[in-house]
Amino acid sequence: MFGCETLSVPVMRRVLGDTLRRLGVDEESVYDLLLAATEACTNVLRHGGREVREYAVIASLGPVACQVQVADEGPGAVFRQARRREPAAEPDIPIAQLPESGRGLAVMRACVDKVTLDSSPERGTVVTLRKHIRWSQDAPLRHYRAVS
Repeated sequence: MFGCETLSVPVMRRVLGDTLRRLGVDEESVYDLLLAATEACTNVLRHGGREVREYAVIASLGPVACQVQVADEGPGAVFRQARRREPAAEPDIPIAQLPESGRGLAVMRACVDKVTLDSSPERGTVVTLRKHIRWSQDAPLRHYRAVS
């Protein structure tokens, strides 16, 4: 469990990243999982509401895939129908100056193979990230790697 504070995100990244690396998951897979998990945790902090005091990050690793779940007990996500945006008045705006808010799910989907979001007012929100992984050559869990 992590407290809903900004410092929790780098702590989660350190714990999850170190664990995956020590088990022998290759660096590219670790990087993608950490980026997606960071987005999910950041969404808890930004959108969870004041009643969310903590959230959980649960990871499971199998021979061919890793699953990371980020769960809170907040009021649940509010989904709004996407509105069509008008073209930007100035098409030459540098990408670094474009708004960042609202890209979290797109980033998660770009990093992992499957993203599911289960949310309701009674249960809070659970984001599940699933990614096919590769093992490093020196993976301590060689027997897992052999069947993958």
